[in-house]
Amino acid sequence: MALELIPIGTILAVLTNQVIKIAQAAKDVLVEKDSFRVLSKHLFDIEPVLKELQLQELNDSQAARLALESLETDVKKANSLIEKYKNRSRFYLLVRCRYIVKEVEQVTRDIGRSLAALSLANTEVLSNISDQVNRLQNEMQRVELETSHSQLQIIDKLNQGIKDQKRDQGFANDMLEEIAHAVGVNVEPSAINEELESFRKEKEEAAHRKEKAEEYFLQQVIALLSRADAAINYEELKTRYLQRFQAIVGYDEREKQIPPLNAFVCPINQTIMVDPVSLCTGTTGERAAINAWLERGERTDPVTGEVLQDTSLRSNLLLRQSIEEWRELNYCLRIRCCKSHLSSGSDELVKEALCQIQELVREDSVNKDWIFIGGLADIIISILGNSHNKDVKRKILITLKEVVEGHAKSKEQLVESKGWDYIIPCLGRDPSISKAAIALLFELLQDRSGWNVSACEKLSQQCSTILFLVTLLKGPETESAEYAKKILDKLLDVDEENISRAARAGWYNPLVDCIVQGPQSSRMSMVRSLVNMELVDANLEIIGKTGVIPPLLEMLLGTAESKELSLRALVKLSSCRANKELLAASDEVSHIMKLMFMSHERPAIIIKCCELIEKLTSEGDGIKFLVDGRGTQLELEPIITGMLAFQQSASSSHVRRPALRVILAICNSEPELVKKAVLSANGISKVLPLIDDSDSEIREVAINLLFLFSQQELQGVVEYLLKPRRLEALVGFLENEDKSDVQMAAAGLLANLPKSEVSLTTRLIELDGVKAIVKVLRSGTMEAKENALSALFRFTDPTNVDSQRIVVEQGVYPLLVNFLQVGSVTAKARAAALIGNLSSSTPRLVMATKPSFCWCFSARVPLCPAHGSKCSVASTFCLLEANALPDLVNLLRIQVHATAYEAIQALSTLVKEGSPNKGASVLHEANAIKPILEILTWGMDSLKEEALGFLEKIFHSRDIVERYGSTAKLVLVCMAGRNTHDESHIGRRAAHVLSLLERYSKSSTSIIPGIYG
Repeated sequence: MALELIPIGTILAVLTNQVIKIAQAAKDVLVEKDSFRVLSKHLFDIEPVLKELQLQELNDSQAARLALESLETDVKKANSLIEKYKNRSRFYLLVRCRYIVKEVEQVTRDIGRSLAALSLANTEVLSNISDQVNRLQNEMQRVELETSHSQLQIIDKLNQGIKDQKRDQGFANDMLEEIAHAVGVNVEPSAINEELESFRKEKEEAAHRKEKAEEYFLQQVIALLSRADAAINYEELKTRYLQRFQAIVGYDEREKQIPPLNAFVCPINQTIMVDPVSLCTGTTGERAAINAWLERGERTDPVTGEVLQDTSLRSNLLLRQSIEEWRELNYCLRIRCCKSHLSSGSDELVKEALCQIQELVREDSVNKDWIFIGGLADIIISILGNSHNKDVKRKILITLKEVVEGHAKSKEQLVESKGWDYIIPCLGRDPSISKAAIALLFELLQDRSGWNVSACEKLSQQCSTILFLVTLLKGPETESAEYAKKILDKLLDVDEENISRAARAGWYNPLVDCIVQGPQSSRMSMVRSLVNMELVDANLEIIGKTGVIPPLLEMLLGTAESKELSLRALVKLSSCRANKELLAASDEVSHIMKLMFMSHERPAIIIKCCELIEKLTSEGDGIKFLVDGRGTQLELEPIITGMLAFQQSASSSHVRRPALRVILAICNSEPELVKKAVLSANGISKVLPLIDDSDSEIREVAINLLFLFSQQELQGVVEYLLKPRRLEALVGFLENEDKSDVQMAAAGLLANLPKSEVSLTTRLIELDGVKAIVKVLRSGTMEAKENALSALFRFTDPTNVDSQRIVVEQGVYPLLVNFLQVGSVTAKARAAALIGNLSSSTPRLVMATKPSFCWCFSARVPLCPAHGSKCSVASTFCLLEANALPDLVNLLRIQVHATAYEAIQALSTLVKEGSPNKGASVLHEANAIKPILEILTWGMDSLKEEALGFLEKIFHSRDIVERYGSTAKLVLVCMAGRNTHDESHIGRRAAHVLSLLERYSKSSTSIIPGIYG
């Protein structure tokens, strides 16, 4: 029906509906949304104008009908435009965005002009909204639409890449990702391939429309984007490789290149063409070369010289495909040759093949796939694992990096194969190898968006990875350290467990950072990891310096679980003295003490508090770290009292054991507290039962404490030890060769027990206590030996010869003599005293062993020069037979008070009261008298008095007086004269010795007139 026959109101109604429908459709176009939305907005703005015309008496004039017809035509154009681009390939819409914007702009302006004509034809009708209509039609006629800046950037980059003939995969990946992101397509192979398939149809339609320029441009875009990882159809690529490889089967194995056809060579620059194009004259050359020719102003054929009637260029697609096929055949030839070299077993040929592979992947990214399809990658990885040639390994790693760089499929294949197994160990090799390995590893972990999380997770599962990375991080190679740091940071982000692994490998900062500022769950997890690590003092100190102690102390204010975990970590860290100092300076030791003595706290928390305080007092540190933040000593007596209370109140040895050690450490460093512990806190009564405890460590610490306590108080100890099996335990401690401190304490306790307790001595003899003590003398530490020597005094009492004999029979005498030579000062003095005890019994034993028959009928036996009888170590305990005399005399010469004192007493046992001549003569022969006289010049008063007592005995012998009288008088006169006025005991004793000299000397003339008057 002709439009003029249709009522104008009907036309208006139909048009209004069309406008609304088209306006809505314009909003839903997916590309160039801004432009179509502008069109949509204007169409919606036209709706009220058309409705106003329907409400009024529309002028049914020819001009009005023509204006409506024009508007309807333009609206239909808008609808056609929307339909044209509504379901097209989104990639196509993007690359054509400039043209689309211009089309939308033009149709908007056309509708604006038609609206203006309609307004003029109905001026009176539209008088109420004339301003609105005029503004709308002016806006539409003047509309200027622009493509978004980001889209223009993408198109410009794409055009430049095509112009520069960029063929590398990295550029293709970037371009595809940018285009896909701009049009809302997911960068996944399935989505990309679907979109590219739609894009190819657009190219085919352009060919069908005979739009050669558009067809060629779209062909170039498709060729470029098809090189991207996500666009590659791997099966098609594999098929193409196998076809090309089949085509070269007939070529000799040594053939490395198929010569190019003459048609492949550009006649202008004499190179193999990449983008061949033809002129109107039929001459074909490289596009860039012909463009350069024309840009110089030439208008003739560069080969024939003919004048060019047309300078347009036509792409020679068939020739281009032939050249690409020739190139790919040559790639296959080279790949085959490389495979042969790699399998040769020759390091030189392998390196040559690797160089070839690097060239191949640089020339064309398709070779990155074909190297894997052809099996070269598997061979290369195998060589990496088996070769011992450093240069080969390094070159393989560099080559693999080039192969996988910017190529997702190659990375995926290398990761899925045994590549990890051979690449990761290279991180721990020669610096040149590890440098190449870490660069390859970093590349493998990258994808288009940054880090490949899946690959990072797989890498985390390799047990040695973190260790190697931490080693490189701390190594001298800066570039390797930077790569290692980046990879480690990502691995730690991917899996929190890697933080613990890194710490176990010696990189503690992430773990400490997590403890300091991580969420509560992570902090707990990291502290738990710290607790479970095996760490030496150096590592513990490093961790302490990184600032882990303050947050651990903060955790003591949290939940019971938090407290316990924190204390476990602090116990571990306190194995290092530097961390003890940090803990002491934190002013939290007193808080830990309070926590420990809180009865309502969990037993596990109390245990860990005890262990922590034990650590603070261990290794000889004693009370050094039991201070507040200002360094002021904490009150120690309550600590000891509380720790002793644990021995009765706590059922768990896990509490009693560290508590005992704390008491021991405090008492060792602060002797004054021993007395308080014994008297105020009833220490002995609380510790004595512990020597029977089922826990061996508690028994051992208890014996150490009892030794200390026994120096102050012994009440109840003897009674307890005489109970059944108690002394057996004490002897057992003496026999504990593995614990020197236990031996020392047991011997010391035994030495401190009253020697008057005969029943105790007897019982110890019955239990082989002497044998155990002698064993300590043979193999114990010097401290243990000193205490063992003291313990022997119980068994060498001169009033108990039977006990002495038991000691001698255990071989003690030679040990005592040896102590005189090599023992400590204390050991020498005690050994000399013990020898003196034994020697004092010799005169009685000599009398007891004299024969009752006439000696003249028996064989002549050498007699002891000191005792005038047959002596021996076993029978008479004679110190001469034990060869102790020289060493005792030597003790007189070394000018040590303690040893000289005991030596004099031991030597005095050789001089018999009333008949000193034999003993004195022996001492003279041993050169013992002169050093005793010298003692009068250097010794302390008590030693001098002992020396004077000795001289009183020997100067009853006229021979000795004759030999030493003159020398002795000079010294004695000085002593007697110096002390006459103050009535000194030593002076009087010196005067008494002088009187003996006068009495027994041949001349009785006094050398000091009036001294005896």
